[in-house]
Amino acid sequence: MSWLEYNKKLNKTSKQPKPAPKEPQPLAVVPPPPKDDGRETRLYEVKRRVHHCLLERLDLSQLEELDEKLRAKEIRQAISMLLEEEKEPLNMREMSRLAREMEFEILGLGPLEPLLMDPAISDILVNRFNQVYIERKGRLEMTEVRFQDNEHLLKIINKIVSNVGRRIDESVPMVDARLPDCSRVNAIISPLAIDGPMLSLRRFSVQRPTLEDLIEKGSITAEIGETLKALAVAKVNVLISGGTGAGKTTLLNILSGFIPATERIITIEDSAELQLQQEHVCRLETRPANIEGKGEVTQRELVKNCLRMRPDRVIVGEVRGAEVIDMLQAMNTGHEGSMTTVHANTSRDALLRLETMISLSGVTIQEKAMRQMISSSLDVVIQLVRHSDGVRRMVALAEITGMESGVISMQDIFVYERHGIDEQGGVLGRFVPTGVRPRLVDRARLFGVPLPDGIFTPPARPVGRP
Repeated sequence: MSWLEYNKKLNKTSKQPKPAPKEPQPLAVVPPPPKDDGRETRLYEVKRRVHHCLLERLDLSQLEELDEKLRAKEIRQAISMLLEEEKEPLNMREMSRLAREMEFEILGLGPLEPLLMDPAISDILVNRFNQVYIERKGRLEMTEVRFQDNEHLLKIINKIVSNVGRRIDESVPMVDARLPDCSRVNAIISPLAIDGPMLSLRRFSVQRPTLEDLIEKGSITAEIGETLKALAVAKVNVLISGGTGAGKTTLLNILSGFIPATERIITIEDSAELQLQQEHVCRLETRPANIEGKGEVTQRELVKNCLRMRPDRVIVGEVRGAEVIDMLQAMNTGHEGSMTTVHANTSRDALLRLETMISLSGVTIQEKAMRQMISSSLDVVIQLVRHSDGVRRMVALAEITGMESGVISMQDIFVYERHGIDEQGGVLGRFVPTGVRPRLVDRARLFGVPLPDGIFTPPARPVGRP
């Protein structure tokens, strides 16, 4: 039974007939009024009463069968009628605000909905019910968004995880999942979260960045972009290193875009984020254990399996554990041009991280053999950093040249020289070629993407600068 049918039935049994409801209009985004503790408390009580009454009167099971726009229309109309019946006097601003908030509660993710509508926001971080941060253009900002209490926040978290077929409670107090739009969500609740439920949401970028976008933002130069394109086409094995939010997945997406459409690509991820545009792409994603602790499928199992799927290239979203062994073996056994990412602060640290993951995998390999495997499998390490001004930059592009005295030898091709910070807090610096002509130049020429030697010539040093 729709709201209109229910209202007609209700009018027949009423002593006094009520006027027909007006056609509801899309709710405008109205900023909240100035804070007043007494008034805010009364408005909260109004919202609670109307929300409770709405859930009692509406047949949600029938609403689910309606078209999305029609369902929203029915709910807006019901909210408007219930607010008009309220004894508490409400002005137009308050009615519009309460109607909007209740619409978000029923159809969306409550207080988070306005943030989700802003395409400039890349991360939403809920530390407590009354403390919500966002990341915009690489910088964290405190917002005025608040939940009513911990119970309200927990309700929204349950709504998110249940929509992706997961659960969260005291027996399973952590959830890491991917939303239908490919956004990543992580939630953790009591008893692990001491101050109340916490929620971290990494937004999925609908607009895929390009190499030109990175050049325009100052993340790289045109010369570096030309080199990166050659790396992808010439089947160079690439490791992208950087901290959280440094842009590793973004760069991996861009590099993969230059892989020829004639090649078969298999991607392996914990949470599917890669947006490859080629036709011949097979996407694999890990699976967590169920409530009984069974059914888990790890990245290592997927990497092993994908090698039986006749891949030309293997792309692992991020290596975190024992799968690094199988990934390196894939790179060294005919799957040239494979790519992956790792969390590390420098290019040298990235190689040390790989050694550590191999050591912790349970496979016994001598240190020299381990380093030999890494040096023969990887060709290039790209180091990314998110600087204090919010700009994500490539700070080093290094080529692995082999082994020397039991140590993996590397040579920087491009580096970012940081000079300081300007008055607005922007990082001052420049990208500089080191003057080393990498071996990948000859390989790139064989694949039809020649690189001019001039792009590796270092610029003249300013007078007075060492």
